[in-house]
Amino acid sequence: MESKHSGKEAAVGIEGLSRRFGDLIAVDDLDLEIRRGEIFGLVGPDGAGKTTVLRLLCGLLDPTAGRVRVLGLDVADHPEKVRDRIGYMAQRFGLYYDLTVEENLRFYADLFGVPENRRTAHLERLLGMTRMEPFRRRRAGKLSGGMKQKLGLMCALLHEPEVLLLDEPTNGVDPVSRRDFWVILYELVKSGITVVVSTSYLDEAERCSRVALLHRGRLVVCDSPDALADRLAERCYRLLCSDPRRARRVLTDLPEVGTLLPVGTAIHFFAAPGTGTPGRVEDLLRAKGIATHAIDEILPSVEDVFIALVTRLDREAAHV
Repeated sequence: MESKHSGKEAAVGIEGLSRRFGDLIAVDDLDLEIRRGEIFGLVGPDGAGKTTVLRLLCGLLDPTAGRVRVLGLDVADHPEKVRDRIGYMAQRFGLYYDLTVEENLRFYADLFGVPENRRTAHLERLLGMTRMEPFRRRRAGKLSGGMKQKLGLMCALLHEPEVLLLDEPTNGVDPVSRRDFWVILYELVKSGITVVVSTSYLDEAERCSRVALLHRGRLVVCDSPDALADRLAERCYRLLCSDPRRARRVLTDLPEVGTLLPVGTAIHFFAAPGTGTPGRVEDLLRAKGIATHAIDEILPSVEDVFIALVTRLDREAAHV
């Protein structure tokens, strides 16, 4: 089978990848290329297929159709060679809560066969990078959620993988720990590791080099966060008004207004350029007794773009 991907710079190449579980299509004809040395995000809500994609990449699942290559190796043909060169951190990483941080690390070093002459120095580097050295003798069960994720990350890095696969590593972690975790990921990429991270936090997509937005197992779009806004012909507006909840109900009936997304006390909505929609929005709200404080055109976030694209796909599917 001749690859249609460019190959040399690709850490991961995915072609026509599908995975079924009975009647459920978890991944549907996916094509992706992940470049070496980038943080690549698999982004989407629960059930989008993110975890299944990661499990297919590391050989824990066999594809129903399609092909996966990691570092030039076909995962189906060379699963053990691939696993030797990747790190995988599942949503529920298997830490041993009765063991200390250091004991967990040494246990996983044994599992990975890390040579003794490299083990101590590498372990110290990991503890320093994650700022976990002061907690090396604390039992894993006594760690905070963010610290447990850092320990899981260290365990996945013990054998010095070239590609790191992380399945929703910051899910349920406090905002400060999420930020610290991403600082660590940036350091890993600087050292030459390719990071593939799945997340349902759309704000985290802004931190990736490129993102693949997934919906119901299919690829919606793949691009850099900055370029995603160019995928939409519509303009994005930020509305501030006296009654956002009622305004959303009112604007749902306005045909020229696209996706409505509540963002704090504001409403983001899409409309075709040059149509005068912002003026009509203000007139309609005024007629309903809702005061408009501001309507400004803004650059849409990844969340704005994703919701707009998914809403469009769902509407198109409903009319098929």
